[in-house]
Amino acid sequence: MRARTRAVAATAGAALVVVPLTGAAAAALVSQDLTTDGTVNPDTLAIATVTDEVASVEASDAVAADLAAVTATVTADDEADFDVATPEINVKEDPPPAPAPAAAAQRSTTSNSNSGSSGSSGTKARPVAQSASVKAAISGSAIIAEAAKYVGTPYVSGGSSPRGFDCSGFVSYVYKQFGISLPRSSGAYWNVGTRVSSPQAGDIIVTPGHVGLYAGPNLQIDAPVPGKTLQFRAIWQSNPTYVRVTG
Repeated sequence: MRARTRAVAATAGAALVVVPLTGAAAAALVSQDLTTDGTVNPDTLAIATVTDEVASVEASDAVAADLAAVTATVTADDEADFDVATPEINVKEDPPPAPAPAAAAQRSTTSNSNSGSSGSSGTKARPVAQSASVKAAISGSAIIAEAAKYVGTPYVSGGSSPRGFDCSGFVSYVYKQFGISLPRSSGAYWNVGTRVSSPQAGDIIVTPGHVGLYAGPNLQIDAPVPGKTLQFRAIWQSNPTYVRVTG
């Protein structure tokens, strides 16, 4: 146990002497200063004070010493189990991009193609239905009437029969039915018949790489290109040459 500090003050003449005493010495001195009846000797004043402040400081120092002895390292058993709470995360893939809108299918009503030795590069005219102009052409020209029999025949490169025609094969076949022989190459038609500026139904329309039969104002019948069939349609050629063959 810690001894409590006692302070003893004594009067010695005019001088005041303060001597800090501890333990048995303080107890003995105090006992000597007390009278038999327990009163304080008037000549000597002994004051015993318990310094709680000192005790408090000492206790604080002891606690600090104990805390300093504690290390900051915490060691866990190798087989210790730990529960770690982790949030559940749901990951979704980005949706695939929307497909590009398909281009609207264009209904092809033209007969333009560069294929075939007797085809032309600008066959863009629409087929012509059995209109009054077609009926008039058929009734007004034996050549056109014969040609109209083969509407719907497929284009066949090098073809010259109702099983399939190319452009020059069709024209030569129609005229052959009237005993007129014509070339089998579209390029040779520049050198046959007579060129005319005012065509009549049944005359031959000649353009580079293609021939057809004139059937009336802005109307012709021809075998267009691969994938198409023989048909009446508008005259698409720019500045065509008209050739008349009479036999």
